[in-house]
Amino acid sequence: MGTAERREAPEVARAQVTGHPDPGLIDRDDPVTAAGTAASGTGTRAGERTREAPGQSAYRPLWVEEPARRRRLPDPVRTAAVRAVLLIAVTLLQAMVAFLCTMAGSWLAFPMVISSVVSTIAATWGALDVWVTRQVWNQRHGVVSVPSSTARALRRERRLARRRARVAERAQGRIRRRGAAAGQLSHS
Repeated sequence: MGTAERREAPEVARAQVTGHPDPGLIDRDDPVTAAGTAASGTGTRAGERTREAPGQSAYRPLWVEEPARRRRLPDPVRTAAVRAVLLIAVTLLQAMVAFLCTMAGSWLAFPMVISSVVSTIAATWGALDVWVTRQVWNQRHGVVSVPSSTARALRRERRLARRRARVAERAQGRIRRRGAAAGQLSHS
């Protein structure tokens, strides 16, 4: 663990500090603490400088969880990406085995080369699948806002349905108010 991880956590508004409150926790890279621990066998000694400011507790976080910079991939896109990574990893493994078998003069070299070629085609398909899945998801869920986007038509339909519901609700309210004003108990 480097020096950057040991420093105090930066003041991030949305960061969640996660750690273990242990007052006996010592920093072994601090020469004063390390010398005191080695000499006395304990984590404290008289005259030793402390890292905590006055009024602060001995709580020192192990790490600071910062908010993600980018949004998480949608589930179908993430599934396709995982599939593609696995296909590419298997392809690279097969290519390496094919190369080593060829260098060793093994009978397994030819079948491995053939399977590597097939695996390369599958890995290419997997990479294209990620791209196509991402485009389809964007098209369906309104991330892309171009005139040909089906998401725009879906938003328009939802907007019209909400508008119709509001108009019907207002009309119903007017009917109730008119009935109450005239002293009627029901509209019929």
